[in-house]
Amino acid sequence: MISMDINKTYNEDCLDTMKRLKDNTLDLTVTSPPYDGLRTYNGYSFDFESIAKELYRTTKEGGVVVWIVGDKTFKGSESGTSFRQALFFKECGFNLHDTMIYQKDSISFPETNRYSQIFEYMFILSKGKPKTVNIIKDRKNLHYNGRKTITGGERQVTGEIKRRRKGNMLKEFGARFNIWRVSAGHNKSTTDKIAFKHPAIFPEKLCRDHILTWSDPDDLVYDPFMGSGTTAKMAKLNNRNYLGSEISSEYCKIIDERLKGITKPLSR
Repeated sequence: MISMDINKTYNEDCLDTMKRLKDNTLDLTVTSPPYDGLRTYNGYSFDFESIAKELYRTTKEGGVVVWIVGDKTFKGSESGTSFRQALFFKECGFNLHDTMIYQKDSISFPETNRYSQIFEYMFILSKGKPKTVNIIKDRKNLHYNGRKTITGGERQVTGEIKRRRKGNMLKEFGARFNIWRVSAGHNKSTTDKIAFKHPAIFPEKLCRDHILTWSDPDDLVYDPFMGSGTTAKMAKLNNRNYLGSEISSEYCKIIDERLKGITKPLSR
């Protein structure tokens, strides 16, 4: 149970929000926090270790945290902050259920001495075994031919290849891999023009697909760094309840504007 209003973003530090939450409250957290000083976010910073501990306390058994981050490169060396954060989450008690990649479908500034960086890590952290896993199956199978059986070769321990005929092996669409390519940038992350008053827009499709994968209708989805309000918007549009924290009053105004006219989700 929860003793505070939900379907609301609180204009405060996320630690203040979580301190008011009871243990085992949150079904899912989806967030892309400020990392490595790559954006100023109106000068705000955050206490990562305290937040990680509170997320563990407030997440339900079987709940999931989706933590989307990258690393700053300074004097030719990446910071490694993302990996340190993932390992600290494990120290808190989370399982590192999956390390996914968010590949940005956008142009990066060219590098002179290494390959251009166009991705962020998506750490899927679970408190025990995830209670909800709705795998999205939209990957087109290139070898699908409309038949129920396929014929192929299978190498034996002797090295010999034995021809085999297998039934019901291949479907037209299969489960996604854990590298997601998502369009980002102007008119790609969202069509809400007001959202671009925020310095780093969380792509709606990316957020939506995590919500659909790791939660069920009427679940409670939290974002401790609500930013422009993408998590709240995607939760409402997909019949989830949401809870948010955003320390910037300027960004809270963006959130309120983006949520206008969206049907209220199911009550908890």
